[in-house]
Amino acid sequence: MQKLLIVLSFAFILASCADKGKTAGGEKEKGDSTFLLTGNINGLDSGWAYLYHPEKQQQIPDSAKIVNGSFTFKGNAVRPEFVLLGYDQQGQKKFPLGFFLEGGEITVKGTVDSLYKADITGSSTQEDLKKFNELRKPIEEKQKQLYEAYQVASMSGDGKKAGEIQQQYELLEAENKALVTKFVKENPASYVSAFQLAQTFAYDAVPSELEPLYNGLDEKIKASHFGLAVKKSLDAAKSMAIGSVAPDFILNDVNGKPVSLAAYKGKYTLVDFWASWCGPCRQENPAVVKAYQTYKSKGFDILGVSLDEKKDKWEQAIKHDQLDWTQVSDLKGWESDVAALYEVRAIPMNFLLDKEGRIIAKSLRGAELMRKLGEILINRQKGQ
Repeated sequence: MQKLLIVLSFAFILASCADKGKTAGGEKEKGDSTFLLTGNINGLDSGWAYLYHPEKQQQIPDSAKIVNGSFTFKGNAVRPEFVLLGYDQQGQKKFPLGFFLEGGEITVKGTVDSLYKADITGSSTQEDLKKFNELRKPIEEKQKQLYEAYQVASMSGDGKKAGEIQQQYELLEAENKALVTKFVKENPASYVSAFQLAQTFAYDAVPSELEPLYNGLDEKIKASHFGLAVKKSLDAAKSMAIGSVAPDFILNDVNGKPVSLAAYKGKYTLVDFWASWCGPCRQENPAVVKAYQTYKSKGFDILGVSLDEKKDKWEQAIKHDQLDWTQVSDLKGWESDVAALYEVRAIPMNFLLDKEGRIIAKSLRGAELMRKLGEILINRQKGQ
């Protein structure tokens, strides 16, 4: 479910790979692809419309005064660019609509209560996105239903039901990956292909899945904002691939004492990323506790890395969930240096290391974690 949240929140849209003042492909903006964006929002007669350009690392969005529900933006787009459109609501800027902007005349028509459903015309790249979204609609509807059911199960404390829903979601995720794979192979020259790879594959990249799809893209798409985002995630995934040495780090435990990952060499170690505020993490913790209790006497240990920001919440969760192994954190939340080092974009996430500190498995959940530890710590030892 945490993965679904990341997809819905445009994690990769807001993470720019471009240098300031340049497009994602490295070309200076030439001003030769003028766009005229006109919009009409029913239910919003006055105020301000805002256009945010995350690909350009824009800190302050463009603004246009709304007159009788209508507004106009003018500018340059040297290539199709994903933008966010919003408005001011009680002093806060809301950006419910994301779409591809490019040179030419673009129109947006919608209503204030459901702007995310607005009709957008004039952008061929946006038409590609519309076609893909139509193909994906059945999967999206099922995902939303599962997410709502997961929330109910989590609120009621029904861990078994939540686990079953998680398994159903993972099947849908596989179906979605197959859909994206087919689209990318059939549309290697579409900016939407790089966009969908970033949304679906890059947040938890598996090189064997992602690299062939990335290599099949046209060069101009590889050089786009999302193409570069995919390449960055692919390179990072390779550095954290099975068989690579896990990067060392030092973080303070709950008592402020520095703890080094290097100190765990000589044991099979699970580097476990989680947070007190993460519902799926808390649902998974009993399985991690079971694994620890079963195998701690056989050369297995855990180093918990929390993405919390509030120490009291972190400590309460440790006590409540009975996490009896060492816990560390820099209390920076998603700004955690170690999370960035390990390219962690979704939690729960873990890395199983061998005695030499090499990654031998990752993203192990529940019974899968128990099976893997049993294979390593019991079956292999019997065969020695």
